[in-house]
This record gives sequence, structure tokens and C-alpha cells, in this order.
Amino acid sequence: MAREFQRGHKAKVSDLTAGTDLYIGVQISGPGLTFDISCFGLDADERLSDDRYFVFFNQPKSPEESVQLLGAQAGDTESFRVTLDRIPAHIHKLSFTATVDGAGQMSQIGPGYIRIVAGGEEVVRYSFNGSEFSTERAVMLGDFYLKDVWRFAAVGQGFDGGLEALLRNFGGEVAEEEAPAPAAQPPAASSSFAPPAFAPPPGAPAAAQA
Repeated sequence: MAREFQRGHKAKVSDLTAGTDLYIGVQISGPGLTFDISCFGLDADERLSDDRYFVFFNQPKSPEESVQLLGAQAGDTESFRVTLDRIPAHIHKLSFTATVDGAGQMSQIGPGYIRIVAGGEEVVRYSFNGSEFSTERAVMLGDFYLKDVWRFAAVGQGFDGGLEALLRNFGGEVAEEEAPAPAAQPPAASSSFAPPAFAPPPGAPAAAQA
């Protein structure tokens, strides 16, 4: 049974699952809104010192494919595959974010979540909704971070700027507009990796305020 996290909750990944080949699902929506959902691979100073670890629609995987963008599936707006034991030593945090693409703000979103699925089974979910935000245009949803071992934190922190401002906040540089990268390929077969087989119920309830 999946554990329900509230904002600020943290746990060792090993306490959630024995697996290291994980599916991360994000569900976020709002009337008339579109979103960019990204993963920032940060160094020990929480900076994007290697742009190849900014995984988003134009760069759908990291060099060794430890982080891969999978696309919408199983009721999730966007999903990722994270293979913790393949993440290189200079990456200390994976920060999953959602930003409004165009006009709008986070107070307009409906119930959403970030969840971890291991071996096809959901193991943790952090739910949120627009009442937790105001004029922010981005939200830092959840982090995997290395503190002797890999841990997961439900963050739920709003951010005033959009994707470019968030990128600058992490020390990255905004590139000139490029053509979208080819669609991500389906993940290679693995004995442990499996996305969820079914969609979660629509309008999943938001967790109580922390």
C-alpha cells in the first residue's frame, strides 16, 4: 500500500522500496493551462553544474540514461524512469519541477501529485492542489537527494518565475530556442522496472496540510 506523504515528509528510499529502478509519475492540470515538467540533476552545491542533467522535453535523458523522460502514461501528465544505482557520483540531488507554460499561475491547478512506483506498485504519493499556492508559476514537487544513502522528500515549494527563472535559480543557462528533441524511446526491458499498469482514480484527493 502506498504511503501518503505531506509537504516536508522525507524517507530513505530503501525504507520505501528495495528497488532502485523507479518510475516517477507527475499529475498536474488546470483549466486552460499547459505545463513543462522537468528534472534537474544537481551537484553537491545544489547547482546545475552539468547541463546534460537537465532532463526535459528538449533533452529527454541523461548521458548514461539514469534519468529518462517517458511521457504521459497511466494517468500521469508526465513520467520519468530513474535508476538510482546508475546516477554518477557528481549528482547529489534530482529535483522534479512543474512550471506553467504561458499565462497562468499555480493557484489555478486542480488536485495533483508526484508518486514513486517500483516494480509496477505505487510505494509513495505526495498530493497537492492549487489552494497551497498563489501567484507562483512553478513548483518544486519532490527531490531525491543523497545523504549517505538516497532519500526522497516531498517539497511542494512554489517559485515565482517560470522555467527559465527556475533554470537560472539552479545556476543553469537558458539556451536559444531549439527544435524539440525526438520523442523518448520506451525504456529497455529490466527485471525490476515496471510502470504502473493502471491509471489512478481521477481527481485523487489532496493530502491534508502539513
